[in-house]
Amino acid sequence: MQRFDEYHIPMADGTRPLEGCSVALGNFDGVHRGHQALIAAAGAARPGAPLGVITFEPHPRQVFRPDDPPFRLTGDAARARILAGLGVERLAVLPFDAAIMRMSPATFAKQVLSEGLGVAHVTVGADFHFGRGREGTPAILRFLGRALGFEVTVLAMVGDETAHGSADGEGFSSTDARRAIRAGRMAEAEAILGRPHAICGPVVRGDQRGRTLGYPTANLAFADQLIPAYGVYATCVTVLTGAHAGVYDGVASIGERPTFGVNAPNFEVHLFDFAGDLYGAEIEVALIAFLRGEIAYEGPEKLIAQMDRDSAQARALLAKRAESPDTPVSLTRTV
Repeated sequence: MQRFDEYHIPMADGTRPLEGCSVALGNFDGVHRGHQALIAAAGAARPGAPLGVITFEPHPRQVFRPDDPPFRLTGDAARARILAGLGVERLAVLPFDAAIMRMSPATFAKQVLSEGLGVAHVTVGADFHFGRGREGTPAILRFLGRALGFEVTVLAMVGDETAHGSADGEGFSSTDARRAIRAGRMAEAEAILGRPHAICGPVVRGDQRGRTLGYPTANLAFADQLIPAYGVYATCVTVLTGAHAGVYDGVASIGERPTFGVNAPNFEVHLFDFAGDLYGAEIEVALIAFLRGEIAYEGPEKLIAQMDRDSAQARALLAKRAESPDTPVSLTRTV
C-alpha cells in the first residue's frame, strides 16, 4: 500500500497521490465495522478504481482534549495493516494542524481533495463534519464535489442488534468499543470491531520476574493506546517480525501487579509452548476473553497456582473458539 503523509500537494513531480481513486474519508480509529462498511462502499462506488483512505494524524481528540487519558484503539502502524487487509491501495495521512483546522469546507474540498489529492469519488459517513469549526457536512461536500468534479457517497449509520449502542438506532462507534474494552467486555468489543481488540508494539525489557515464576513473558508498552480493564486475558499473539514470526496462543496480564507492590500500568503476555527471544520484535496481542480481575496474592506460590489455573482456562477457551469461530458480518446501506 502506498502511503502519503502530506496534504500540501501536488507533489514535487506534479502528480496527485490519489488521482482517480475512490476514497473513504474519516478518522478510522479502530477501523470498526462501520469504518469497514465505509471502505466497502467506497470500493463499490467505483469498481476498478484504486481504493484509497484519507485520514488524519494526530487524532482530533488529541488536539482538542490533550489531557485525556490514552484512548487510541489502533496505533498508526496497526491501522495501516488493517486497512491494507481490507484492500486499501493508497493511504493519505493528513496532518491535523492549525492550517487544516482553519480551512473552510470549500478550501479543503478544492485544495486538498481535488487539486492536491485528485480524488474521483469520496465516501463519508452521515455524521461526518469537516473544515473550520466543523462547518462542513456531507450535503455540503456533495455540493462542492459536483462543482469540483468528484462524486460523493454518504453512508448511513451502520449497526446491528448484536453490537452495543445499536439498539437505540445508533451505529458502530469507536466510543462504544472503548467503553466495552475499559470494562473487559471483549465479546462486545469484538462485535463492534469485527475482530478482537489488539494491542501492538515492540517487545520491551521488563523485570523478568515471570521467568522466576515459570511463566516467561513478553512485555509491551501501551504508548498512546487505550488501557483495557485490569486483569487476565486469553490471547492470540501474532509475532510480526523477527525469527519467531507466527501466531501463538497465550495468556496476558494487564495491571499494576499488586502482589509485588508495583503501581504503574503493565502489560505482559505469556506465549504457550514457546521458547525464544522476542526482544525488539513487533507483536500484536489480541485480547480474546477477559478471565478475571486483578488480585493481590500473599506470595509467589499462590500466584503461580492461580497462573496455572488461568493458563488452563485460556487454553480450553481458545481451543473451543478455534473449533467454532464466530465472524461478524457488516451491514451497509447508502443515502
